[in-house]
Amino acid sequence: AHATCNNTTISTMTFIRWIMFNNQIISLLVACIICLSRSVATAFLAPPSTPISTHTKSSSSLHASSTNEGFLQVSRPDGSEHKLSYRVVRPMNLSSLQAAPIIALHGGPSIPSNYLHPLEDVVPYRSIVFYDQLGCGKSDQPTDISQYSIGDSVQDLKVLLKKLGVRRFHLYGQSYGGILAFEYMKSVATATANNEDAKCLSAILSSAPSNVAQVEGEFVRLLDELKTTHSKDNGEELTDAELEALFRTNHQCRMPEMPPKLKEAYANAGTVWRGTDAIKDYVATPPAEGASRMPSSMIMRGEHDFVSEECIEPWKSVFNTKFLRYKTMKGCSHHGLFEDGATYGELIDSFCAEYD
Repeated sequence: AHATCNNTTISTMTFIRWIMFNNQIISLLVACIICLSRSVATAFLAPPSTPISTHTKSSSSLHASSTNEGFLQVSRPDGSEHKLSYRVVRPMNLSSLQAAPIIALHGGPSIPSNYLHPLEDVVPYRSIVFYDQLGCGKSDQPTDISQYSIGDSVQDLKVLLKKLGVRRFHLYGQSYGGILAFEYMKSVATATANNEDAKCLSAILSSAPSNVAQVEGEFVRLLDELKTTHSKDNGEELTDAELEALFRTNHQCRMPEMPPKLKEAYANAGTVWRGTDAIKDYVATPPAEGASRMPSSMIMRGEHDFVSEECIEPWKSVFNTKFLRYKTMKGCSHHGLFEDGATYGELIDSFCAEYD
């Protein structure tokens, strides 16, 4: 009986040690799984940290972004060739199937793209492609006016997409850039069915007029309104400088001081093909009958924008898309990106997410 008791005690102790050993193994495996899960989640949620070409930090330093910069060559019907400068933010995400890249088109014409760079701070994780259109920034600036047209700019955009290997993307155009975005989509919609253009998933036209003469009329009207409502106590008229400053703080960028990036862009604008004079006859027209559907789009503007509601209303009659959304940003004017960046970025990113 004593021997049996000892054997039973030994067996019990052995069984207890076996359970404790296996519990240690299980605990170790669970810890490894948790660690691995955290690593995977971080890899998917965080922006890529390995730069391809250069490495820069955003002004907010919240989203350190790798960038890839370079030049591409474009040509004109007369055989002349020019170089365009481009900048790709978060190039590792350029082919993402979950969050397609944004192709950003600057305004002007000929206001360089650097004023749009704050987009990378307010639209996190997506790849964003910026480029200077011909005639401004780091791109060539030929003095021959025949080298410039909206149609040529549309072809340059197609060359850019092919050069970077972009197959799926969202199109964003600010001011004149919105006109260029529309004309690109119209070109693709009227092309042959077997065209090899990359697929535009959606488009955002920000503060983009559908009729240049109309927006110039609004500009004059608003100036006259400011003259009337801000007359001096002594009855003297406002000086041109005073009127310009009032217009800027009311209808262009409603901030006490012009943001440095915006000020720099305007100061370094191209001189050959610039402003509304370069496109004074532009009026948006719908694609030809039988054209394919254009992508779903959003037309946005600031509440105090000189591109008034009357200036964007006609877009409804020229887009042949099922879904055209309008959005007005309260308290903003022509440059909502600077006036309320967080809201501006959220509007853009959430709209793109609907069509990824």
